[in-house]
Amino acid sequence: MKKTIAIVLSLVLMFAFTAVTFAAEKAAAPAEKAAAPAEKAVKAEKAAKVVKKSVTAEVTAVDAKANTLTVKGKKGDVTVSADDKTSVMAGKDKKTLADVKVGDKVTVKYTEADGKNVATKVSIMAAPAKKETKVEKKEAAPVEKAAPAAPAKKKAAGY
Repeated sequence: MKKTIAIVLSLVLMFAFTAVTFAAEKAAAPAEKAAAPAEKAVKAEKAAKVVKKSVTAEVTAVDAKANTLTVKGKKGDVTVSADDKTSVMAGKDKKTLADVKVGDKVTVKYTEADGKNVATKVSIMAAPAKKETKVEKKEAAPVEKAAPAAPAKKKAAGY
């Protein structure tokens, strides 16, 4: 009988402590909800200072050691720096900043924050196909025409 009372009493105490714990968690939740709008306001303020831009132009300078890339855009030269998050792509192939050469045409997506341009993505455009000149066409060997097919044999009249 004493064991049964001890077990029941311990269960009652356990449920009482559990109820107190849940009540404390519910009281803390409204305080966290009040802090969330303040954090959103700070993030929005930081986002307002960051400007996302894009430029498609020819590369004028590449410094792989300093992780910088300079392109000549319509509004002048734009110098961007690359970081670990910058992706350099040539079509579907992943490349590095060292693969970008002076004279390549690229599209650079970057963010402007606190006077610094940081590249988020560099896309290397495919080089345009070289057009053949008239001289090159004349020098090319003429293509041989295929021999005409042999005419079908006629069947004999008395088949």
